[in-house]
Amino acid sequence: MRLLKSQIDQKNGSGFATLLPEEPEDMWHAYNLIQPTDLLRARAIRRVSKTSDSGSVASQRIALDLTIAVTSTDFDIGSGQLHVAGRVASENEWVKLGSHHTLDLELNRKFTLEKGDGWDSVALEMLREACETERRAELWAVVMGEGIANICLITEHQTILRQRVEVPVPRKRKGGIDGHDKGMEKFFSTTLSTLLRHLDLSNKGINQDKTVPLLLASPGFVAQSFLAYIKDEATRATNKPLLALIPSILVAHSSGPHVHTLSEVLASPAITAKLSDTKYARETALMDKFMTLMRQDDGRAWYGPKEVEKAVEKGAVGRGGGVLMISNALFRAQNVAERKRWVTLVDRVREVEGGEVRVLSSLHESGKRLEGLGNVAAILTFPLEDLDEEEDEVENGAEGDGEEMVI
Repeated sequence: MRLLKSQIDQKNGSGFATLLPEEPEDMWHAYNLIQPTDLLRARAIRRVSKTSDSGSVASQRIALDLTIAVTSTDFDIGSGQLHVAGRVASENEWVKLGSHHTLDLELNRKFTLEKGDGWDSVALEMLREACETERRAELWAVVMGEGIANICLITEHQTILRQRVEVPVPRKRKGGIDGHDKGMEKFFSTTLSTLLRHLDLSNKGINQDKTVPLLLASPGFVAQSFLAYIKDEATRATNKPLLALIPSILVAHSSGPHVHTLSEVLASPAITAKLSDTKYARETALMDKFMTLMRQDDGRAWYGPKEVEKAVEKGAVGRGGGVLMISNALFRAQNVAERKRWVTLVDRVREVEGGEVRVLSSLHESGKRLEGLGNVAAILTFPLEDLDEEEDEVENGAEGDGEEMVI
């Protein structure tokens, strides 16, 4: 994402930013930045009708700049299309004030965003991350089984299924003609050609400044056999870009050929050590640490909105190892008060308590695991007990008081 112009008051958060999305990842950033009540200005194509003096009506499509007060957003991760609906907030000769319109944001088409309630700390952090041009693909992964391969792109913020490959592979038979080997060879050939189309090795993939690792994972020996096939094909065809990629290919075991098994693959110590510099691996390791502390049940791991807020109030998510894990889905809340609740919590941990805050992407497996815990969890600097029972005691006490009053 390129920042074309910015006038934001750091004290009260008023102002606007004009942005130009340049690659599919930028549309994900735009989706997270744009909230209900924000003002969005972008180029739109609208059909208008004009009545002539003779009474005939002619319609035409015209391009115009529209400003809308956002009411909802719709993001299609597969196509990267972002549709933003709202009411027209700036009248012109073609569109009436308050009428409904949907702006379709596209790559290489600029837009201007003004936050309805000001640019808070989380929105400013999102803007900074969106405009850091060095953030690109962190890892390519092929999760496969016999006849099935899921080609995935893992960035700092999302796991994208680029393509699914399916090739029928006959089962192995005892005696007779065995078509299994021929089927696997066809499967490997199709998977490799599909993978190379996405990698685009002639341009060094998405990031031209570094070699992006490629992870092959499968049950059994399918991934290892696919790596051997890649080496043979690269040598046979003297494919120099493919030969250069081979040292960065990692092979791992997975429990199945499906995308969701990536989380367990990246949690393995061998893979974590090799990919320790990727945000995905760091977040996966952090969630694993949290789950380990949960199993130990020593009072240092808590999840759920109310429990985590109580822990922060008691100063237990601060310096010395305190970590707040929060899903970015909470910052897309249409309820302004709900969003402010989480921004305040983040600011307190960072600025008052001195703890660490990790905003996990809801499109990564680590973020999906966090979603199952209420979208917020914390590792504490010191153990706290019965955070979930304090509220129950209060509620029970209130119910008891009510019964005494009745009696």
